[in-house]
Amino acid sequence: MKGREALPDEGDSGRPEGQSRHVPVMLDRCLDMLAPALTEPGAVVVDCTLGLGGHSEALLTRFPGVRLVALDRDKEALRLSGERLAPYGTRADLVHAVYDELPDVLDRLGVPRVQGVLFDLGVSSMQLDEADRGFAYSQDAPLDMRMDQTTGMSAAEVLNTYPPGELVRILRAYGEEKQAKRIVSAIVREREKKPFTNSARLVELIRDALPQAAKRTGGNPAKRTFQALRIEVNGELSVLERAIPAAVKALAVGGRIAVLSYHSLEDRLVKQVFAAGAANTAPPGLPVVPERYQPRLKLLTRGAELPTEEEVAENRRAAPARLRGAERIREESAE
Repeated sequence: MKGREALPDEGDSGRPEGQSRHVPVMLDRCLDMLAPALTEPGAVVVDCTLGLGGHSEALLTRFPGVRLVALDRDKEALRLSGERLAPYGTRADLVHAVYDELPDVLDRLGVPRVQGVLFDLGVSSMQLDEADRGFAYSQDAPLDMRMDQTTGMSAAEVLNTYPPGELVRILRAYGEEKQAKRIVSAIVREREKKPFTNSARLVELIRDALPQAAKRTGGNPAKRTFQALRIEVNGELSVLERAIPAAVKALAVGGRIAVLSYHSLEDRLVKQVFAAGAANTAPPGLPVVPERYQPRLKLLTRGAELPTEEEVAENRRAAPARLRGAERIREESAE
C-alpha cells in the first residue's frame, strides 16, 4: 500500500498510533472513479505508482476481469509487491519503469489502449519508513532520496556539487521556499568545511539559518527543502509533465484516469493537462464546431477532491492529498 504524502512533519514517522503501517489514500473513491471503465472482461488498468501494491491489490480484487499493468522505479517495492500480488498470477504484470515510460511498456506488452490509469504520486510509505532512504527529516539517515537507488545522483551529491544559484532555483521552484537564499548560503558555507552526508546535519543547518518568524509556520522548517531536493533528485515534475499526457493518450474511448497528488506543483500540472483535454479548441465564431476541435476529455471532479476528515484521522498521510479524474470521450483526429 502506498499511503503517500509529500513528507511528514518532524517527529512524525507518518504512522498513526495503532494504525496499519501502509494505508492506501482515498482508496474507495479511486476505485469508484475508475469502476465504470473496468466492468468488461479483459479491461486493462495501469497502476503507474505501484509502491507496495495496496491500490493494485484492491483493483484486482474488486474487478476480477481486469488485467493489471503496474509500474515502479523502486526495485525493492517491486519485489515486495510481487510477493503480495503473486496470488493473482498472470493477471498482473509488474514492470521496473518510471511512469513516463508508459508508452514503451504498453508497446512491449502488446497493449494498444487501456481502460484505466491510476497515479498515486509522491513518496511511498515504504520509502518514508525505511530510515536508510533519507526521505524523512524526522530521523537521521544518509541523504539519498533516490526512488531508484541503482541510478542517478543522490541528494547529498546535489547539495555538495550544485552551484549556489542552481540550489536557490531548486528550493524556490520545487519547495516554494521563501528563504532559499539564506538556506543556500548556509549550505555553501558548511559544505566547504565538510561535505553533507546525513539528513540530521541538514535539518539542523536549516533551523539555524531561518529567522524566528519563518520557524513558526508551516510545520517543520526543513519540509520544503527536503521536498525540493527529492523532486530534483528524481526529476519528478519533468517526468510528470511527460507522463500525464502519455497516460491520457493511452486511454481508450470510455477509459478513465485518476491522479492523486500531494503538493500544489503536481496538482497544477495535472489540472492543466486535464483542462486542456476538456477544452473546446475551435477558433471563435464557428457556427458548428468540427469534431477535431471538440473536447477529448470529460472532467470527473469539480476542482480537486479532498480526503474526508475521517480518512485523515485514520491516516495522517492522506491530509495533503488532492484527487482529479477524467474520462476519454473521443479519439484525437491525428491518432
